[in-house]
Amino acid sequence: MSQPSGKFVWYELMTSDVAAATRFYQSVVGWEAKDAGMPGSDYTILSAGGVGVGGLMALPAQACAMGVPPCWSGYIGVDDVDAYVTRVTAAGGKLLREPADIPGVGRFAVVADPYGAGFLLFKGSSAEGPASAAAGTPGHIGWHELHAGDGAGAFAFYSGLFSWTKGDAMDMGPQGVYQLFATGGEPVGGMMTKMPGVPQPFWLYYINVAALDAAVARVTAGGGKVVMGPMEVPGGSWIVNCTDPQGAFFALVAPKR
Repeated sequence: MSQPSGKFVWYELMTSDVAAATRFYQSVVGWEAKDAGMPGSDYTILSAGGVGVGGLMALPAQACAMGVPPCWSGYIGVDDVDAYVTRVTAAGGKLLREPADIPGVGRFAVVADPYGAGFLLFKGSSAEGPASAAAGTPGHIGWHELHAGDGAGAFAFYSGLFSWTKGDAMDMGPQGVYQLFATGGEPVGGMMTKMPGVPQPFWLYYINVAALDAAVARVTAGGGKVVMGPMEVPGGSWIVNCTDPQGAFFALVAPKR
């Protein structure tokens, strides 16, 4: 299996309380958590059914100094991290952290689109890409949603970089157009211009769960908060937007309420 290019391949939570966040997501999502075993690094691997989904780490001091709050980030697979950094900046994006190697894992860089939404570029050391799971599998990311500084401009940026293609576009009235996008095959996410009250463009990641109401109960019991929902979306799935106890935004999606 070759490494996926232009697709989301990993997800990462930077948090102010690693132990508390680990317990929270283990309860809400059912993730397994184990130390990555990387010398000099406290990094927790989160997995579902033995398949790695993402990682969890403390907010670096540099990020704290810049006022970065606890947050989830997504890694997009590329064939050459350094070349893509050049492409990102040429297209109006920003380099937030220079390319660096993770021994035995791969090379990455932290960047942002022209409107300020952050993401990471990644190329693994192995010729094989990460293991995948069937769509809708609990514990895996089921949807990627960009609350963009400008929806149309953001789509032009990402499609130019990664060859993402348009799916259906839904007119949401005063909320604008919700544009579905695909990274090859079926749509994997949507993007829209952020609401005026949202201070900063950001990516929101939807985690698959088996049933929504039970998961929402676990969120609130664990000290998290519901920001929006539950609500049914086109296609029959149910979603809810939340914050974890440390303040990081995340979302849940399920086939039933």
